[in-house]
Amino acid sequence: MKIDRITLRRVQAPLKAPFETSFIRMEKKDCAIVSVHGDGATGYGESTAFSAPYYNEETTDTIWYMLEQYLVPALAGREVAHPDEISALFAPIRRHHMAIATIETAVWDLYAKREGVSLSQALGGTKQELDVGVSIGIEPTVEAVVRNVERFVEQGYKRIKVKIKPGFDIRLVDAIRRKFGDSLPLMVDANSAYTLADVPLLKALDPYNLMMIEQPLAHDDIVDHAALQRELRTPICLDESIHTLADARHAIELGSCRIINIKLGRVGGFTNAKKIHDLCMERGIPVWCGGMLELGIGRLHNVALSSLSNFTIPGDVSASSRFWERDVVVPEVDLIRPGVLAVPTGSGIGHEVCERTLDEWTVAKLTRDA
Repeated sequence: MKIDRITLRRVQAPLKAPFETSFIRMEKKDCAIVSVHGDGATGYGESTAFSAPYYNEETTDTIWYMLEQYLVPALAGREVAHPDEISALFAPIRRHHMAIATIETAVWDLYAKREGVSLSQALGGTKQELDVGVSIGIEPTVEAVVRNVERFVEQGYKRIKVKIKPGFDIRLVDAIRRKFGDSLPLMVDANSAYTLADVPLLKALDPYNLMMIEQPLAHDDIVDHAALQRELRTPICLDESIHTLADARHAIELGSCRIINIKLGRVGGFTNAKKIHDLCMERGIPVWCGGMLELGIGRLHNVALSSLSNFTIPGDVSASSRFWERDVVVPEVDLIRPGVLAVPTGSGIGHEVCERTLDEWTVAKLTRDA
């Protein structure tokens, strides 16, 4: 397929309510949307970086720069036989995984549409439905988080993740367990907020029967995590530390984690995500798909990725209504029953993209023809 035209938009979409982690509080989604056109079809990609470099080094500004200056010019007018070629094309670029994923995922969507298959089928997915979880941000009080947990439990989500940080951890987990008991599938996400000096505190989470502690230590560490995992009964899940297949292999061999969170943006797109998925399956490491407050395009990419067989833990692939009053896809991503999403069977991402909504939220736009 020949890439005839690429359109790059910067989109700012208002969240229903602010979302806070240990490092950032957000009131809107600021992202790049790429549409790749070829042979009468259009594929869409969505960037996952935040507007400030607190999750990793990439931001919406750096992604826009990389797309405009390097990635879009390299791809426009190119003949592409298979989306795996995109990772090879951009392999000489150091890091900038989220920028690469923005355009790589769009090519995968275009490819699936050209082939007349769903994105899940194109990737080799095996599932028709997904159990999904929800991620709950930090609130001013423990009681406010517990109320949010109750709301999402009532909606039937299959796994609850709560954000923690020093001073907002043990008391929160204890309150949730007292309210809902040990049977609630519960995990915590620290977003690198702790150090090895906090081993006693983190060990105090062991009695609470957590599914995992996600990324408790530094964002680029696998060595200290190995030391911490030896001290804990609770599995450690690595997120920010895993950017490449080699990172995943090193972490597994060192014993740094027992679970890995695969995020499309962080690892550079579908091709690399599949390689990490396959390695983890070979080594007996379960994986799940984390969320980055995606709009419907990125959300549907996550659904397709999660249809691969080793995604055995419910991911952060909640319904559109979790974050948005309205979405950019029609129909919106919605639960087919409590805690369950259907994997779309239509071609590509399986939902239409509403160009009118994109236009309304677009604050900058560029088009490059072949």
